[in-house]
Order: sequence, then structure tokens, then C-alpha cells
Amino acid sequence: MQDQDKNETLAVEAKGLFKSYGKIKAVNGIDLKIRKGEVFSLLGPNGAGKTTTVEMLEGIRTPDSGSIKILGLDPIKNVQDLRRKEGIIPQGFNFIEKITPKEAIAYYSTLFNVPNRSEELIKMTNLTNVSNVIFTDLSGGQKQKVGLCLALSNDPEILFLDEPTTGLDPQARRNIWEVIRKLKSEKRTIILTTHYLEEAEELADRVAIVDNGKIMAEGTPHEIIKEYGNGMRLNVDGEAGLLKVFRKIKGIKTKYGSGKFTVIFNSEKDIVKMVRALEKSGKKWSNLKISNETLEDVFLDLIGTKEKD
Repeated sequence: MQDQDKNETLAVEAKGLFKSYGKIKAVNGIDLKIRKGEVFSLLGPNGAGKTTTVEMLEGIRTPDSGSIKILGLDPIKNVQDLRRKEGIIPQGFNFIEKITPKEAIAYYSTLFNVPNRSEELIKMTNLTNVSNVIFTDLSGGQKQKVGLCLALSNDPEILFLDEPTTGLDPQARRNIWEVIRKLKSEKRTIILTTHYLEEAEELADRVAIVDNGKIMAEGTPHEIIKEYGNGMRLNVDGEAGLLKVFRKIKGIKTKYGSGKFTVIFNSEKDIVKMVRALEKSGKKWSNLKISNETLEDVFLDLIGTKEKD
């Protein structure tokens, strides 16, 4: 009975997912359990396996091996039933050039044979002023909002958002965030892939960091920072000679490049030691900043800054 209850709380359950393209292992043994009503974010560099994983969950791609249940349904065998319960925004969303947001939602409503929610969805996404503007004349952020409207036209239980804010300016990104927060408040399950670590930290209940087709870390942003992080950080600009100054202080780690220092430390007492050492060094320094580690800091430590083909 307990196992049954656990299964009923899961929106996504994937076990042992593998997918290869020739010699390339795009997904190399991924397991996922995503609870109903949570925002779950997949993070990773280009080529890490995020999109392939999401497309298998959506039923667009068939895994080489492994099993998937979405809302208790197999996304390949039960594709028609599942399409009525899920909404999808693919990576690089685009649509018919000469159609307006209002017309697009009405069109999708006929495809799913559901009531036309265009007025409701346009209002929710703040597209009222451009509801009759053709798609090609919309801004990038407005086009992404149209994508959200289409994904919501069938009132889905689960949403797959594959990099919905890539290429948008900061204001447009935050407008999309507000829509996602609204959807989260409605207890919809959201699977979000993104390149923006700040975005995941702001929106996601839990995240999985993916690289080389494997999950490197999984948990709430706070849990991942606590488990894989190193503490606090001091950032300061200065000449290379300061490296010797920092290395004399026990219990800290120092990184240096292009005139910038990152010092990782655990105790607030170390702050006093470092500032005193800087003042006594006689060397030039500026732009000192102290902060707690972020999800982005941990991500870069785990994955690095590499980009893949």
C-alpha cells in the first residue's frame, strides 16, 4: 500500500534510461523521480543529454533501454492519452508566421477538442495588447509567451519547458518567470531545462545537474550547494603578487586568472584575516565582494565551463 501511495504522488518515474547515436552516448543511465506539483529543472552544458532526456519523457524519442512512466502512462504506448494531459514547449519554439496569438490558441483548442481558453491565457501571459498581432511581428519574449499559451491550451497536468527563456533579454526572462510561478501555484508539474543557473535557483523545487548523459548531482538548490559547495567566496581584483599573500592564510582555497581572485573559505573569521592581509600587502586591489556560494558556483566546479559539440 505504501508503494502504491508513493507511485500516485509521482508525475515522472524513469529508470535506467540509455540513448546512443552511433558511438555517442547521449543519455547514459539516468533515473528520475519527479513529484506531482513540483518544478524540476535539468541543468547542464550543451550536449550534456538534457534535451534527449526530455524528448524521451515526452515520447518524442524512444530510449534504447529503460522504462518511463508519465502520470502513470507509458509515453510511447499511451501517447494519445498522454498528449491530452501534457503541454510542451520545444527548444527554439517557433510557429506559423501570419497567425495571431488569439488565432493560435483557438487553433490548438480545436486540435485537442477542448474549450477555447484564449482570453484567459492571453490575460495570464500579459499578451492582451498584442493578441491580434501576427506571430512574426512579436518580440522574442512575446513569442515564448505564445508558446506557453499553446502548451496550456489543453489545461495540462504536466508541462515540459525546454529552455523557454534562451535568447531573451533580462526583462523578458523575468516576465516568463512570473508565468511559471503562476503555473507552479496551480500545482502543475513542470520539467524545466535551462542554461541559466539563476533561473533554476529561482524557480525549481529540485534540480538535476547532467553531464555526459549522467546525473552528477540532484536535490534542492540548497541541498546541492550544501553538499557540493565549499562555503563562502571572496572575489577581488588585484595583481598576481597577491597570490602569495592569500596562500599564507590557512584553511582557504585561492583561484586566480586575468587579474581576478576567487577565494573560497568556510569561517567568517577568515574574512578579517583576508582583509587585513590585503591591507598589509602594499599591493593594488579593488572591487572586493563577499558572498555565499550559489548554484552557479557549484555547477561550474562540478562541470567546468566546457561546451560540447
